[in-house]
Amino acid sequence: MMEFKFEKLIIWQKAMELGKNINKLAYNFPKEEIYNLSSQIRRAVDSIALNISEGSIGQSDLEFKKFMGYSIRSLAEVVTCLHKAKRREYISEEEFLKQYEFAFNLMNMMAAFKAKIK
Repeated sequence: MMEFKFEKLIIWQKAMELGKNINKLAYNFPKEEIYNLSSQIRRAVDSIALNISEGSIGQSDLEFKKFMGYSIRSLAEVVTCLHKAKRREYISEEEFLKQYEFAFNLMNMMAAFKAKIK
């Protein structure tokens, strides 16, 4: 099977996993949130992997670094949405902590990866 370069990146693989988990969570939010928080968190989590892949195929390392910055910002947005979901009691403390820890570890991996791009 052929692969794109980004598919081998652990940060991309983890971003895809987070996307699946967050998507599943968001579909359990109240129906009145369908165009608000559930939409926002799903778009933000999708942007993480999308920006990693888009940047990896760019013309330069500087461009890749820029797209990694967008991915990191999207992950921060997901974390803020998780806080909002917890405060609105759409998710349990346990679910929040599980996703938060995953996001925290991914953030550290992404920041380290971005720092290594020349």
